[in-house]
Amino acid sequence: MASDASFTTHVGERLAALPGVTAVALGGSRAQGTHRPDSDWDFAVYYGAGFTPDVVRALGWPGEVSEFGGWGGGVFNGGAWLTVDGRPVDLHYRELADVQRRLAQAREGRFEVERLMFHLAGVPTYLVVAELAVNRVLFGDLPRPSYPDALRRTAHARWAGDARTTLAYAGRAHAARGHVTDVAGAIGRAACEAAHAVLAGRGEWVTNEKTLLDRADLRGIDAITARLDPAALPAAIAEAGALLDKALAAHSR
Repeated sequence: MASDASFTTHVGERLAALPGVTAVALGGSRAQGTHRPDSDWDFAVYYGAGFTPDVVRALGWPGEVSEFGGWGGGVFNGGAWLTVDGRPVDLHYRELADVQRRLAQAREGRFEVERLMFHLAGVPTYLVVAELAVNRVLFGDLPRPSYPDALRRTAHARWAGDARTTLAYAGRAHAARGHVTDVAGAIGRAACEAAHAVLAGRGEWVTNEKTLLDRADLRGIDAITARLDPAALPAAIAEAGALLDKALAAHSR
């Protein structure tokens, strides 16, 4: 079996040769050196005119190739789940015009939060910019943006406000009724929102939620959710609020 390095080069070269592709980047844990032996390979193709999902299908790699917009549109406008030489590969489509638009918005401190499967807090549209900053470019030339000061301010404020509102609503609507599942979900979501705020305040990019709470030093939230029961819900929300407020205050913009 090929080494990880030669495999990365092989896949990158095949993707770079596709019509319309101007750059290819390696993302995820393998780009950052934090991967496990069973981690998949995340690639992004940056494209203009001439690129279509059919050119990916023509590579002949088994798997599922989506159409443009097949993953719900927005930040994730499509991609593929493939198996290449027995290894799992995730491919993301990145249209150059959209990337430039997201980059301009981030510099002005503007962004939206989109619903995305497997993300408790949703995904900020500046994720596209975060990828440019942290992914490893294999072929082509891509900008390597630093974290804009305007985005640090607006993202911290937006995420912090969302976290506090999420907890407040859970206290009003669910805690008094003994809705353990609803409160647990709200605490989890609020913690992720607060973690986004903390990392924005630090000027640290986020590309997924897998290590979000750990990076924001909010893994202590586990101790609160682990002991939830109907009678303890109001106290749990208050304790969670205090934990999140402490983290947010330490990184206030």
